[in-house]
Amino acid sequence: MKYIVVLLLLIPTLLLAQETNNAGTKEDREALFDYIIEKTKIREAWSPIKNEKLNFDPLADMLALKEEFINADTDEKLFYAIQKISAARRDKHLGVRPVDDGLVLPEINRGTAPVRFFPDFSDKNKPFLFVSDLGKTIGEHAKRTPKIGDQLISVNGEAIADYLKRVRQYSRYSTNENFIIRAGYDLTRKNNNLPPSFFKEDLTLTLKPKRGRTYTLILPYLEDVSWQYGRVFDTYAGYEQVTDFEYESFKLYKPTNAGNKTLVLWWYGFRGDLPEATDALIAWAEKNNALDYDLIIDAIDSRGGSQGAYALARLSPKPFKTTGGNLKLSDITYQFVSGYTNRYLSRKALMDHDSRETEDDGTWVIEWLNGPVLKGLAANQAYSNNTPFKCAHLPYYSDWIMQPAEKHFTGNMVVFFGPWGGSHLTQFAAMIHDNNLGHTMGMPDGGYSNTWEWTEVLKFPTTGKPVTSFMWDMGHTIRPNGQIAEGNPAMVDEYIPVTCDNYLEYKAQLLQKAEAHLKKKPN
Repeated sequence: MKYIVVLLLLIPTLLLAQETNNAGTKEDREALFDYIIEKTKIREAWSPIKNEKLNFDPLADMLALKEEFINADTDEKLFYAIQKISAARRDKHLGVRPVDDGLVLPEINRGTAPVRFFPDFSDKNKPFLFVSDLGKTIGEHAKRTPKIGDQLISVNGEAIADYLKRVRQYSRYSTNENFIIRAGYDLTRKNNNLPPSFFKEDLTLTLKPKRGRTYTLILPYLEDVSWQYGRVFDTYAGYEQVTDFEYESFKLYKPTNAGNKTLVLWWYGFRGDLPEATDALIAWAEKNNALDYDLIIDAIDSRGGSQGAYALARLSPKPFKTTGGNLKLSDITYQFVSGYTNRYLSRKALMDHDSRETEDDGTWVIEWLNGPVLKGLAANQAYSNNTPFKCAHLPYYSDWIMQPAEKHFTGNMVVFFGPWGGSHLTQFAAMIHDNNLGHTMGMPDGGYSNTWEWTEVLKFPTTGKPVTSFMWDMGHTIRPNGQIAEGNPAMVDEYIPVTCDNYLEYKAQLLQKAEAHLKKKPN
């Protein structure tokens, strides 16, 4: 009788295990692996210049994961095996996500430990992580309060170099600088971005102060953390924010000294209101007799979006060549063109998330997709022709040259960049640098950009059962200098790395250097 009771107690557990094991058989997984490789070979728009800079062969790295992939016999193992094979391409845009009726990730108690890290780039070949911010309540959780600049030595007893090597296998990035800056930021966050084996109940860190012996810090993961400094520094000595200039894309700061003819823009991103915000800036400057002012643009914290060329045609007095793009022609091209065209016909606007993609009504890109692109597909071309990026500002048959808008700034421009962001920021930086529109300083941006990605729900070829989503980079962004942008950000004119010594004053140092540069430039 007691054996029957034990069996009855086990039945719900057994049924639950069956219900949540969606990883299929070894044969299912091998067929799925082969499908991913097959489609990657024909769909992926590889960036040879990125592969050379990072010294890797993405397809070989993917193939090296086959044994691990086909032996991943649980939902968790298979999900992260798929994440690793995707990350092997080293492309910041390409992610893996759960889908309905697919693999189920284990529940995790999300949280953030009250400390943050940032890379010291004083030796660009050997960056290291240091304490860059502290939770305001860290004293309640730690026996010793770290200092800004203390170097990270180990994580949960694992040397930081070994820890980052493991993290890198699951991470999306297109440059090493972008990898380590994002890895440092995420290091104290517990979530599903990494397998559960990376986490313990508390976070144990070994740190080394600038002077003195190493020490150990044991911190809990908290639901909410209020930070002493925050990730973004957006105050500028000698300038005050124009508080009634309220737009998402950027903030406007005017000089407090009447003799200073410089404006500062803190750039958040190329969001949906960028054209409106840019027009409002021009109107404000015209009203305040400031169209001849110099501009300092802080884009270190920027994210992506669209319409950077629209802004530059009003921020600079010079004509410039836009970025361009193409499409890798493959089995998904016709479906992509059809879907894109139908979205255009249904709403008469083409959007990149919350940002309108095109300066016209979308006709230029639809003409290109349904003309030269489909003709190239029919002719079995590997890639379409190159055009101004998504034909967002110019038609495909143009010379790619943007002229200044009727009303525009006429002064000089200095722009700050850094490796946190990319996407449309990578294009913005390339247009400024390659066309010599202004003086750039700081560090190169994160260096990730393509025309479009293709997202598909992976299914086992053997059963048709959903697994996860998967993405492919389906087109190159072409810099004005003719190079592929992915993994190849524009260099800065004045390289000034972030270090553990200058971190808190970094923006202030850049501002001083920018002002000194502008004083030397004739208007």
